[in-house]
Amino acid sequence: MEQLKEILHSGTCLGVARSLQGELKLFERCGVADLFSLVSDEPQFLREASVADKVIGRGAALLLVKGGAREVYAEVISSGALDVLSRAGVTVSFGKEVPNIINRTGTDVCPVEKLTAGTSSPDEAYRLIKDFLKDKNL
Repeated sequence: MEQLKEILHSGTCLGVARSLQGELKLFERCGVADLFSLVSDEPQFLREASVADKVIGRGAALLLVKGGAREVYAEVISSGALDVLSRAGVTVSFGKEVPNIINRTGTDVCPVEKLTAGTSSPDEAYRLIKDFLKDKNL
């Protein structure tokens, strides 16, 4: 995890995942788009993977659980995300816990955080996020 944190803090990406086999994937898009793509396009990659990310909200946490991540570090994590990951048995460390992730303009709760607030099902969250990203053309 220390290597992943170093990569994250280097400023070259917004997040990074390391598969059980040691392969690295960098997250370069804001929000959950890269994580969603990884869960969709390479479903085996996250099985037992380690992930370090700048911000993890409830939606990202549910995607990480769906993907089977083993260990997660977040610079900022929402209370909802921490609960989701802890209940799933994922090892979690973080810099700062906040009640909710705030949107990019700082005016409201993150839309994906809101979208997934009513579910604890990783599969349902996946479907909700898929529709959300499709609507945003991401």
